Amino acid sequence: MSTFRVREAAELLGVSDDTVRRWVDAGRLGAETDASGRQAIEGAALAAFAQELAASSDRPSPGPVHSESARNRFVGLVTRVVRDTVMAQVEIQSGGHRIVSLMSREAADELELEPGVLAIAAVKSTNVVVEVPQRR
Repeated sequence: MSTFRVREAAELLGVSDDTVRRWVDAGRLGAETDASGRQAIEGAALAAFAQELAASSDRPSPGPVHSESARNRFVGLVTRVVRDTVMAQVEIQSGGHRIVSLMSREAADELELEPGVLAIAAVKSTNVVVEVPQRR
């Protein structure tokens, strides 16, 4: 099973290393000591925590964005995989973003996708809407 060090977990959750350490110290997020003596968080537990964190946080309102476009690669944790005989539905939590992908079961099996696995969602579309809030 995948494990992530505090620094890696912090990057995936979009918070500081210190915040993750405080959550571990408070018992909000479980961690174990790895072979090198550093704290490590089990991937499936981190994925579940990322979902809980995203669901409990307020969504930011469009603020002072000036001229930025979303990137097309989202690094995150697999939070759920539903397989049938032909297809698989894979959910990834990337910060506050939940990304759902439909792929062949064969592809999901080859990638060994399970909750807690680090994954990158590469998004390609022929129609992407980009918005810039009105300046005040």
